[in-house]
Amino acid sequence: MLQGEIRRQEEEKRRAQAVSQGVQGAWVKWEQARERKVTWKELWSWEPLRTQFLLKSVYDLLPTPANLKRWGKESEEKCVLCGKRGTLSHLLTGCAVALGQGRYRWRHDRVLRVLAAALEEKRVQMSGRKQRRLRFVEFVKEGGKGKRRGKSAIDEGLGILASAGDWDLRVDLDRKLTFPEEITTTNQRPDIVILSAKTRQVVIMELTVPWEDRMEEAFERKAEKYNELKQSCIEKGWKTWYYPIEVGCRGFVGQSTWRGLGAVGITGRKRKVVTKNLAEAAEAASRWLWMKSKEHTWKI
Repeated sequence: MLQGEIRRQEEEKRRAQAVSQGVQGAWVKWEQARERKVTWKELWSWEPLRTQFLLKSVYDLLPTPANLKRWGKESEEKCVLCGKRGTLSHLLTGCAVALGQGRYRWRHDRVLRVLAAALEEKRVQMSGRKQRRLRFVEFVKEGGKGKRRGKSAIDEGLGILASAGDWDLRVDLDRKLTFPEEITTTNQRPDIVILSAKTRQVVIMELTVPWEDRMEEAFERKAEKYNELKQSCIEKGWKTWYYPIEVGCRGFVGQSTWRGLGAVGITGRKRKVVTKNLAEAAEAASRWLWMKSKEHTWKI
């Protein structure tokens, strides 16, 4: 208890100091990002470059063109690729040339593969179980009583995927996914579609790898983007769930990711492992983008 109280007090002091630091304290504004815990064992096992990138990217201490000019070491702060102001945020998420060359899409797909692998493992695990029916909210008149029903898959913490045994997982890797025509007709291509034809249920997920300061903005933008598609699926008679998924480009997983994994049934220790894998995939890809940020050509 004493150790816990001391840690709490020290954390409060650290946060109070960080709030006064405009650049290095920006992390205190990451309201939608989950805390990331790194153990001493992990630190000792990491390569120095990895540790340096994680720490310096979080506190914006990497030698970007903007920082070099601010430190008085360079006269220009332009991005080598597009000529705009070369902040870390710009280099990792906002450069139009990098976007056009597919650099951000490459990172997005690396994270998407990790997410898809976790969902596929859960789908296979649930395919052999006896399916449990999902229960929905039943509204009754004031003073009335609703019908008593057994526990649903969600009530028991098994998640949506426990409610059917014929789930089909489709992932938009290499831009090859088209939305299932048996559900509805649309030009939109969400990253992940999990559907059960027998029970007429569909789970839609859309992954974004944003700058951590803009996680909430990314969530709201994607929620609005696919709201029409969700309503169209419902109108066609499909029980529909939609989950925007955010994994920060520096390796901090969004609260939306935690909720989405829990909803489909990835909980407990497994959810911690999956979020850790997602974080490390985003961080490793961004580290590579940083190292290649001054190269005009992009080859993987």
